[in-house]
Amino acid sequence: MTAIAPLHFDDAREAADLAAFLGRLLRYDRAAAVRLQAGGGALAVFGRPPSFEVLAIRTARLVDAVELDVTVSAGELLEGIEESAGKAVVPDAVTGPPWAGVLPPRGGWRVVEGVPGGGALRAAVSAAVSEFRARDEALPEERRTRAERDRIGREIWSRTVAGTELPLRAVHAAQSLGFLPPHEVPVTLLAAGPWLRLRTPYGSIALRTATVSLTVAPTHRH
Repeated sequence: MTAIAPLHFDDAREAADLAAFLGRLLRYDRAAAVRLQAGGGALAVFGRPPSFEVLAIRTARLVDAVELDVTVSAGELLEGIEESAGKAVVPDAVTGPPWAGVLPPRGGWRVVEGVPGGGALRAAVSAAVSEFRARDEALPEERRTRAERDRIGREIWSRTVAGTELPLRAVHAAQSLGFLPPHEVPVTLLAAGPWLRLRTPYGSIALRTATVSLTVAPTHRH
């Protein structure tokens, strides 16, 4: 197998930000895989944190116009990041999980109006967490089962945000992965076909809003 040349980031802070993202992803899945796509001086890293049912996307600028499309171990990629040097050694490819073959489109995105700002989104997540805890504590002992807790969780996190089709679980994922920091940042909601994408300067959360038959085909770089 031909070794992939190391990736050199345009700014060393990009390496640190990617390392932080991978670390958060691995907290949810120690065996997580990520798909890397690079081209035109940019890198996109796709991951799928369990339970949220979304794709998380972190981008970074590269020094070289590297062409790359490979699925690798998130843990091994994290180990290969040299933050001080601003570079990353790309590990050997792994057999990708099914989600890695169906990524959001590269283009065709349009802005969806009505999404609240970062502060309001964080408040919505906080309120949902508090509601879940209160409803869980109110359950009688005989109903305090994993199935009942999962049912309550699905009900709460499937609610949509401010008249949009964006489910609250996508916002929760954005906050959990560091895309919605405590300070105010620009937040944009985009749509393309059945896909929605919540974008901030720190990353994006994408998900399909409709169930359609999937045809796995080569995906474009992001």
